[in-house]
Amino acid sequence: MKENEVRCKSLLFARRIVMLYQYLCEEKREYVLSKQLLRSGTSIGANISEAQYASSRKDFLNKLYIALKESAETLYWLELLYSCDYLSSPEYKSLYQDCEELRKLLSSITKSIRDGKIPNS
Repeated sequence: MKENEVRCKSLLFARRIVMLYQYLCEEKREYVLSKQLLRSGTSIGANISEAQYASSRKDFLNKLYIALKESAETLYWLELLYSCDYLSSPEYKSLYQDCEELRKLLSSITKSIRDGKIPNS
């Protein structure tokens, strides 16, 4: 199911973000933008994990919406880091693609829940 797929992908993406954060701090001496990226990029998976233990369908949907918004914010920080030459083109494209895939999955899941296409469990 999409929820398990998105959780797994978000964990792998968070690992990439942590490694990128370490690289940006150690090699590029960039601390401010990279911290923002670390927070938003790891928050995606954290909110997906919280959603698994939601107290209601509304709470579940709300947590997924937060994860969706965090993915949009992460895309912004990636674009900014790239435009400031902290990321190479291949690094940027790979990370952006992974984050955009998460954003699309979350968008699809939230739309399906909102439209009632996923029944109550």
